[in-house]
Amino acid sequence: MGKLKIKLIKSTIRKKPKHKKTVKALGLRHIGAVVEKNDCAEIRGMIRTVSFMLDVEEIK
Repeated sequence: MGKLKIKLIKSTIRKKPKHKKTVKALGLRHIGAVVEKNDCAEIRGMIRTVSFMLDVEEIK
């Protein structure tokens, strides 16, 4: 199982409440915030929901 490096590149202002909650659940609080998460189906689904706001990179 690999890891994913997730970076928030767009603001959550004027976004749907569902998108705001997803970003918060990923552990991202502000633009430029970076988190590392395990690569699993649940995280991939969350990323897919707000992919237009994120930059995702796979880490070996």
